[in-house]
Amino acid sequence: MQLSFPYPDAPHALVAGVDEVGRGPLAGDVVAAAVILDLKRPIPKLNDSKKLSAKQREHLFQLIMDSALCYALGRASAAEIDSINILQASLLAMSRAAKALTIQPGFVYVDGLCCPRWDYPSTAVVKGDSKVDCIAAASILAKVTRDREMEAMEAFYPGYGFAKHKGYPTALHLQALARLGPCAVHRRSYKPVQLAMGQSQ
Repeated sequence: MQLSFPYPDAPHALVAGVDEVGRGPLAGDVVAAAVILDLKRPIPKLNDSKKLSAKQREHLFQLIMDSALCYALGRASAAEIDSINILQASLLAMSRAAKALTIQPGFVYVDGLCCPRWDYPSTAVVKGDSKVDCIAAASILAKVTRDREMEAMEAFYPGYGFAKHKGYPTALHLQALARLGPCAVHRRSYKPVQLAMGQSQ
């Protein structure tokens, strides 16, 4: 992947990539990352985190942290997702990640269809995590971070299988929801959780 600057808008600007993970799960935060790569220290084999194995993601995660000029994380909680919907919560998490960067970018590439409301010059790139290296780096940081958090959640909420499914609506997770009901980190605006609570309309 060589497309650090796939658009002519910002040929000389300090560029950040921003991506989020965790829209589909029934539990946990949606987590975003913002990354400014050092073009003098290229990282090989960057790609959409979903196209990489867990081992590859872990390896690249460390390389990104060691090599990037700057990176930061942002998130929106399950309660915020329930309050403002998952799209707005994802945009909020991405905005928080970008604003947490200690080096402010001159331009931001965002994975997806739209950019958060912010003051940065920016462009949304559909499937950007497989097209733009700084977005790919952000997707890896966000994915590994969220997966680790969901694995740790297993100790606080045993029985749901968070370490295995990371909050996604697998058969194992749905069975646990039906048996145990939702816990504090479940997204109550999601229909499978509502069904488990007996609140489906």
